[in-house]
Amino acid sequence: MEQKTRKLGMFDCAFLLIGGMIGSAIFSLSGVTMFRAGPGAIIAWIIAGLILFAYGLINAELATVFPKSGGTYVFPSKALGKTEKQGKLWGWICCWAYLFGCIAGAAFGAIFISVFLGVSFPALGAYQVPLAVGAVVLCGILNVFNVRVPGKANTVISIVLITTLLAFVGIAFFGGRWNPSNFTPFFTQGIDGAFGFIGAIPIAMVAYGTIVAAAFMVGDINNPNRTVPRAMSIAMAVVITIYTLVIISTLGLITAGFLAENPGMVFIPLFAAAFTQLSHIPFIAPLISISALMALITTVLILVMLTSRVIQAAAIGGILPKFFEKNNEKTGTPVRAVALMTIIIGALAAFPNLVSFIVDFGALCNAIVIMMICITVIYARKKNPDAGFFKAPGGNALPIITMIVIASTFIPGILEGGWMLWAWTGGYYVVGMIIYYISTKRRVVQESKSKT
Repeated sequence: MEQKTRKLGMFDCAFLLIGGMIGSAIFSLSGVTMFRAGPGAIIAWIIAGLILFAYGLINAELATVFPKSGGTYVFPSKALGKTEKQGKLWGWICCWAYLFGCIAGAAFGAIFISVFLGVSFPALGAYQVPLAVGAVVLCGILNVFNVRVPGKANTVISIVLITTLLAFVGIAFFGGRWNPSNFTPFFTQGIDGAFGFIGAIPIAMVAYGTIVAAAFMVGDINNPNRTVPRAMSIAMAVVITIYTLVIISTLGLITAGFLAENPGMVFIPLFAAAFTQLSHIPFIAPLISISALMALITTVLILVMLTSRVIQAAAIGGILPKFFEKNNEKTGTPVRAVALMTIIIGALAAFPNLVSFIVDFGALCNAIVIMMICITVIYARKKNPDAGFFKAPGGNALPIITMIVIASTFIPGILEGGWMLWAWTGGYYVVGMIIYYISTKRRVVQESKSKT
């Protein structure tokens, strides 16, 4: 009974996902998509949500087949490869991409915590790096406690966020400044032209990335076979609805042209809309800043939680040192893995000038993970046809269609010179493979010693 009370139920699980998704992206990356795609950003965000929902259901199925936390490592390692060694390699390849995707999201969130604090309180503008690093440390400390502590904190913040975002939508629509002519022309306003909405999809996908949090933390959830898919469905329906309303209301106040003329506003579009068009309602701009601050904190909080579980899973699998595999006896959390992720994310957050690279690299890493998980579920179904209590709808068509959509959204960027990002990805994977082969060699030596 004591063990059960230490896990997350349906309500907290759904709000864990909602809080993770309603984070830094809607307050910051939405401006990037508006800048690139204009009103077409609305379509990009809806498509991105549907892609990630399909991805979430795939992970929910894998979580019932392999019910262990750290899914981005566990799922491929169990389903791919003919041998245990091959499985661990595939698990690490997927895990390595996922780690930077989450690290990038957390660092981005921490950086913009300091940005919004500087906007709301100008005296803090000179302390951007200490504020960003301090936010990461705070979220790391919260993750040291039992999973229900950050879970409950996230639930409370999420409820406040939903309320404030809906208040912004209502004021934007009925504040007397919302202009429907801002949506004409619909597809060609953004800097990337008529097909800008396609290039905006990978950026918008970052906003929904934590839809898989429940599946990746299945070991911390009560009755995961029912809780995980239901919580995903509830959370995604809520978030897509809120995101669509927020983007429509914002685009009715400011245009892609406005963002092009004011590049400093690209990463703070909601605040820009409130500050320039709703200045006759004095409380709305500070409200947006405070809401953004809370949203960014939830993003960092959840991503530290997720990455620490992945580090722990990789340590249990023998890829990383065993030092990171143990839970704290009192809290039941991987404190050492949490500390490692806090240090790495905090270090990256100390370089706000890298924010554009962090966003693009994180989006690419997330796309790699989605592709690999789609392949994983197909092989898992072949190996374990009768396993699991939840099946994602659509059979193998769902992961195949998801992979096609993911590939097509990245093709325009590659053709326009995005190969440099892929070069950085190659270098990142070289480092990952070095870690893998060092750990493999060490494990072989340890096994030979134990036999002798």
